[in-house]
Amino acid sequence: MRFDLQVIASWIEPGSRVLDLGCSQGVLLEKLTQEKQVRGTGIEQDEAKAGQAIGKGLSVIHGDIYEEVRDYPDLAFDYVVLSQTLQQVIDPSTLIREMLRVGRRCIVSFPNFSYWKHRVQFLLRGCAPVSRELPHEWHNTPNIRVIPIADFKRFCRDLGVPVLREVAIGNHHHEDRGKVVTFMPNLLASYGIFLLGRE
Repeated sequence: MRFDLQVIASWIEPGSRVLDLGCSQGVLLEKLTQEKQVRGTGIEQDEAKAGQAIGKGLSVIHGDIYEEVRDYPDLAFDYVVLSQTLQQVIDPSTLIREMLRVGRRCIVSFPNFSYWKHRVQFLLRGCAPVSRELPHEWHNTPNIRVIPIADFKRFCRDLGVPVLREVAIGNHHHEDRGKVVTFMPNLLASYGIFLLGRE
């Protein structure tokens, strides 16, 4: 299980109601259901991935996260998770407001574009960075946003959304192992993870 998902799972209280947006094959939901007895729902746009999650017995909807999240009433969930999907979101402000409408807490993780390896690649090669965190070329990437940790914190401040907890992490060669980065995270961390509260 990816290290960022391990961190996210550790933040979620047992027995919570969880909505996972862009849940992929349901790895996080499966862990939370088995280990923390959460009542979990996922939304996934990719039909094959949604099918795999449903095949595990998880409650997953194949659909667009914007459209599906609008259908939920206020405070239907304790946590709404958006893990490594924010960089593909067209309107982050609207989505995060909706997440905090339907959930008491919101957890967001994303690859840190200002990670030093990305900076060095751009400096030396003059080309869009390609790395394990950003594995696509500029022309075939699903990412439409570049998100430095420092910019995301400013974004939350401007949106009036309190950051309740934040962790910057660096992954080792294996995605399931990593470390928390406390020194100069905007430069040295490969991912940011944020717990957001309501306005």
